[in-house]
Amino acid sequence: MRHVQPAAKERPLKPKIANFDSATAMVRALASHCRDEDFIALGSFPRWAIPFMSGVGGLVNHMPGIVRNAVYTVSGWTEAVAPRQIVGARTDPAGVARWLCEHYPKKRYPAMMIGSSNGALMHLCAACGIPWLPQTYLMPVAHRRLDPNDVATELARMRPLALRFLGEHQDVQLHHMHDPSQDRLMVQLMSYFRLKYLRLPDAYETFMQQCLEPGATICIVDCALPWPTTQLADRYVFQMGALGGPTADEYLHGGPRVTAFLEQTHASVRRWTAPEPDALRPEAEWGFEKTLDSAIEAFAQRNGYRVERLSFSHPEELSPLIADLHAKWYGEHGIEAKRLLVESFILMDPHRALRAGLVPFWMFFNMLPSHASLTRYLDGRPPFDEIAMMLFSHGVRSIGLAAIEDWDQCLAKARKQGYYVGVDRRAYPQDFATFVNYSRDLERRFGNVNRVLPPMPYATARDFIRSHSAGTRLSWTA
Repeated sequence: MRHVQPAAKERPLKPKIANFDSATAMVRALASHCRDEDFIALGSFPRWAIPFMSGVGGLVNHMPGIVRNAVYTVSGWTEAVAPRQIVGARTDPAGVARWLCEHYPKKRYPAMMIGSSNGALMHLCAACGIPWLPQTYLMPVAHRRLDPNDVATELARMRPLALRFLGEHQDVQLHHMHDPSQDRLMVQLMSYFRLKYLRLPDAYETFMQQCLEPGATICIVDCALPWPTTQLADRYVFQMGALGGPTADEYLHGGPRVTAFLEQTHASVRRWTAPEPDALRPEAEWGFEKTLDSAIEAFAQRNGYRVERLSFSHPEELSPLIADLHAKWYGEHGIEAKRLLVESFILMDPHRALRAGLVPFWMFFNMLPSHASLTRYLDGRPPFDEIAMMLFSHGVRSIGLAAIEDWDQCLAKARKQGYYVGVDRRAYPQDFATFVNYSRDLERRFGNVNRVLPPMPYATARDFIRSHSAGTRLSWTA
């Protein structure tokens, strides 16, 4: 994948952050659109490699489940930082910030977003032609094989590393997240350290000074999703579980679904044991830590920029509104909004959706709550002629997984045709070829459709969201 890069001597090292991280993938997806490119294979492979990688993925999909699980676990582990390298050039948050900024073309933008990760928001930014920079990113840290149900050993092993990292980097908060349900395969060989910037990185400030128009708007993206967490040290927080399948209470105290899941996986326990939470705090992956507010506001005041705030309570709360915004925008340009593209977690392509005139509906994961959200959206609007759907595969029949038959029901709501994009129904949720096949299928179906729309004015997007957010916990304020 082609990147806009500075001179070679200034090029930042590729940091040790995960390609499967929501923030990393979303920056790459949006930046691909800003460079007038499709988002190919999560930014991990060039277009020419897709046929080969699709073949490899197909072979893996036909292997026994235990082999597929091993491939998935090891492939994730290769992106993790070794414990002995927890402090270094490739883990420095300042270097991560430089690397993120380098994805975007260096030109003047009328506005930008900064804060929480959100797939629907990437479509709004793409329509407006503006960048987004994350507050949070994932740094996976490798460890010796560990029973994912053994929370105490996970904490004992990783706490010294977390404290060492925080001792070297004062401007971030570390959310140590452990999810033995949805991330069951990954956490056997790695720990999830999610880092939140508490102050603006120098690279973010430089990017905004170089790339924002005079008087531009900086919009803080504030997902107010809370989660019960435990503070282990200054700027060090432990979170048991993650948004999606089990509830926070099930992760912490068990229940029938947890018991059944642990029995099915032949675990030696029937509930997980984690530190008792001491407060509700911003959720590790999606939540916004408001400590960053003062730094953004002070920077904007010094440089003559406006500050606005887009607030919402749940990552998926934006999805219906941004889908409707696109339908309205297409209609104003003579494009019938008859085809819906359903995206899943980091499987997305804002550029191809815009070029093909597809209405985008983003789901934060492949669980029953997302299925319910999509169903409500489809039932509340006239039928789409076509519904195209991507499905993220995380390798586990985890608690609350929406089965492929559930998704079939959503596709059946299309007036003419419902179909999957890059999905092997028989392999889901162990469909590891989908990470390249989604972009292959999008190009096959829509590669010849290249409508070029003018950028949507930022104020148009803001005013639409404001006027259609009644009855929700969503707000866009100056």
